[in-house]
Amino acid sequence: MLPDSLREPLERHLNKVKLLLDEDLEAGYGEVHLPYALARKYPQAAKEWGWQYVFPAGSRSIDPRSGKERRHHVSENAVQVAVKRAVSSAGVVKRGSCHTFRHSFATHLLEDGYDIRTVQELLGHKDVRTTMIYTHVFHPVRYAA
Repeated sequence: MLPDSLREPLERHLNKVKLLLDEDLEAGYGEVHLPYALARKYPQAAKEWGWQYVFPAGSRSIDPRSGKERRHHVSENAVQVAVKRAVSSAGVVKRGSCHTFRHSFATHLLEDGYDIRTVQELLGHKDVRTTMIYTHVFHPVRYAA
């Protein structure tokens, strides 16, 4: 689902993230939070590259669950602010957000011939009716009482 044009920039980004992990490991950190069962079953997994965040925070902080200093993922708010700033700096007059991109992604999948169940799975909806409403495929009729 990733456009070819993003492959190289994503690889460059991941290389930088890997360097950051290496620095954190060298400093005695570099561990992410894993659910208890996974952490118990795979004690070294929290420091492995495959479990690291694709978009890590710029600095480490104390994990309130464990009291350990860790690098968490970048905050949801930071992503939302960056998207709004990018939309504005691109000169787009209409409002745009992460949700706008998610909605557009789903709509374009349907326009490209993907079935509603595939879109449901990609969006993580439990009920296909949510996906149908979300993508405006289905508008429930509301009856006055």
